[in-house]
Amino acid sequence: MRTVRSRTAAAATAALLAGLSLSACQGDSEAASGTPSGARPEAGATASGATESGATPSGATANGKPGGTGKAQGEGSGNGQGASGGQGKSAGKGGGTADGSAATCTGANTKAVITKVTRPINHLLLTITNTGSRSCDAYSAPLLRFDDEQSATRIMEDSKPQAVVTLAPGRSAYASILLSGEGGDDSGGRTAQRLEVHFAPRSGSGSTGTPLKLTLPAGTHKDNDAAVTYWQGSASDALTY
Repeated sequence: MRTVRSRTAAAATAALLAGLSLSACQGDSEAASGTPSGARPEAGATASGATESGATPSGATANGKPGGTGKAQGEGSGNGQGASGGQGKSAGKGGGTADGSAATCTGANTKAVITKVTRPINHLLLTITNTGSRSCDAYSAPLLRFDDEQSATRIMEDSKPQAVVTLAPGRSAYASILLSGEGGDDSGGRTAQRLEVHFAPRSGSGSTGTPLKLTLPAGTHKDNDAAVTYWQGSASDALTY
């Protein structure tokens, strides 16, 4: 009798210990996972738990739906090019070339008039007028050839101005021509009919551009001592010589 009771008590004790051990294991498992047995994760969160506000959990899209890649696309387009409309060039209309300098006066951008004056005697007045759309510089003196002469007319060096004469469109420059010197007829005087006007370049060497051809006033008499002034800014200055 005592043996049966002892076996029954031992069996009850073993069952009690087994139940306590099972409860302890379940408690440890719940503590490790942080989720009570039988509970489900809240909507919009993964099984690992809700993230902090504003963060996107791994395995969820930005809208909170599970199953996404978790990558934000953020794509945008733009050519990144900024075109500049300016060329950096100046047309130079009406005021010289692109670098600010004037053109050279030649027969291509001027017209010429030759007149006989009463004072001083034995003089002609040569006038050129800028017919172009930009300024031009009248360098040195006109290079003159009467009729079929081979050499240019002598230049009066004492008439050289302090600065080059620059002609705006429509403006004029002047040079006076002394037809004869003190020698008169003894210096190879003759009647001339035509005058060819050549233009000096900036360098002062030779001639440049298109020459102008003029018909001289009737009865123009010249000799070998004829001379011409440098270009002047006024007729009065030119006729001083």
